Amino acid sequence: MRKILMVLLVAILVIGSFTACTTKADSSAKANAEENKEAGDKKVEKDPNKKAILVVSFGTSYADTRKVTIEACEEKIAKAFPEYDVRRAFTSQIIIDKLKKRDNIIVDNPTEAFTKLRNEGFSKVYVQPLHVINGAEYDDLVNEARVFEEEFDKLVLGRPLLTSIDDYRKVVAALSEEMPERADNEAVVFMGHGTHHDANAAYACLDYVFEDEDEKNVFVGTVEGFPELDTVIKKLEKNNIEKVTLMPLMLVAGDHAQNDMAGDEEDSWKMILKGKGYEVDTILRGLGEFSKIQDLYIEHLKTAIEGETH
Repeated sequence: MRKILMVLLVAILVIGSFTACTTKADSSAKANAEENKEAGDKKVEKDPNKKAILVVSFGTSYADTRKVTIEACEEKIAKAFPEYDVRRAFTSQIIIDKLKKRDNIIVDNPTEAFTKLRNEGFSKVYVQPLHVINGAEYDDLVNEARVFEEEFDKLVLGRPLLTSIDDYRKVVAALSEEMPERADNEAVVFMGHGTHHDANAAYACLDYVFEDEDEKNVFVGTVEGFPELDTVIKKLEKNNIEKVTLMPLMLVAGDHAQNDMAGDEEDSWKMILKGKGYEVDTILRGLGEFSKIQDLYIEHLKTAIEGETH
């Protein structure tokens, strides 16, 4: 089992390193960053004492979950690094525009955030993504950051939640404290987002780690990748499961969690499983709510600040 885990994780990291920066989305993100950077260019003297942490997430338009996930992570980071100015950026322009129009809330995208930090004279910037995997969103962020790497004395990116084998084991340990106790005929199913990116393999790897850590009847599926719900259902049938608790494997309990996972429409995971005769409970708590998940992001940021991440 441990050999399988090692092979899976190495595949994720190696393949991801070959595919980063090669997609059209990556090229587009870099081009947009360069265009926006040029539009905001102005000569500002850097202050060697000014240093910032930029916390980057996809974002959410759901205020309640944003407060207990994204804001909670930002606040904990600010407390852990009081000597830094902590800023926010969302990668979803759709969410940024929606918040501005609906709630008059202004959130920068990464390029806007980098431009402001440059124009305010910051010399050192550390970026901590709240992404779960090293997927397309992270690749785009890397490309946007590269446009600005000559603008600061130091510009360093931390890594997403699931990067090393140790990360996987720590995430399993953290989630084991948040899952309900299970009888032999009960299971927990985590809903991940899924992606076309090679990093989608992270979900299958995490599923293996749950098993390897003796977390019985815990399965991982995705909305837009593999494993699919049908794959999870096969495991439920094989293990004679009668009751399922659904939990999101996402930073926030936003649209996917509230609708695709726990919604009352016939195509939600809850309703599909009920239709197959399972008793179904749902827990609408994003990963960002959990203290030990927050701590793991801080650990990744600390590694970046100490110079171990590039």
